[in-house]
Amino acid sequence: MLFDFGGVLTTPVWDSFAAFCRTEGLDPDSIKNLFRNDPEALEDLRGLETGELSETDFEATFGKRLGLQNPDGLIDSMFAGMKPMDSMVDAVRQIRASDLLTGLVSNSWSTAHYDRELLAELFDVVVISAEIHLHKPQPEIYRLAAERLEVEPAQCLFVDDLKENCDGAEAVGMAAIRHRDPAETIARLTELTGLALTPA
Repeated sequence: MLFDFGGVLTTPVWDSFAAFCRTEGLDPDSIKNLFRNDPEALEDLRGLETGELSETDFEATFGKRLGLQNPDGLIDSMFAGMKPMDSMVDAVRQIRASDLLTGLVSNSWSTAHYDRELLAELFDVVVISAEIHLHKPQPEIYRLAAERLEVEPAQCLFVDDLKENCDGAEAVGMAAIRHRDPAETIARLTELTGLALTPA
C-alpha cells in the first residue's frame, strides 16, 4: 500500500497555504491560483520537486510571483500551518503492523520537512521526489515504488489527495483512493484490507 504525505498524513496543504496568504495580506487562493493559471509557476514547482531547482532559488522566484518583499524562509512559512493527521498516521501504523507492505510516495518541497524516524516506523520503502529526480504523476515514480516493495504495480493500492496523482497511479495499473476526509479514507481502507482499523 502506497501513501502520499502532505494532505494525506497531514492536514490539508491548501489550508496551510491559504493561512500563509492571509498572514501576508494576500487573497487566500493566491498560491492555488498561481499553480492553476501560471504554467511557469507550475514549472518552478516541478523543478523544486525533482531537485533541479534549489529551495533558495524557488523561494526567490516564487516569492516574486506572489509579490513578496522578502522571500527568505518562504517554504517553511507556507507549510507552517500543516500538522500531522493523527488518525491517518495511526491507520498506516496499523496496516504495517498487520504485515502488509507500506510505502511513501511524496512530491517534496523540502526534504527537511519529513520526520525520518516516523517514516521509518510507518513505511517499508520511502520514495521522495527530490531524492530520485522524478515527480508524481510521472509513471516512473509509481513503478519505482512498486519495484522497491518487490511487487507489481497491479498489486498496489495508492492513496493521494490530488486527482492527477491518483490518475497517474491508475495509469500504471494501481488501484487508487482519492483522499478527501480521513474517516472516509479509513473506512475505504478497512473495506479493501479487511483490517479492523481503529481511530487513533
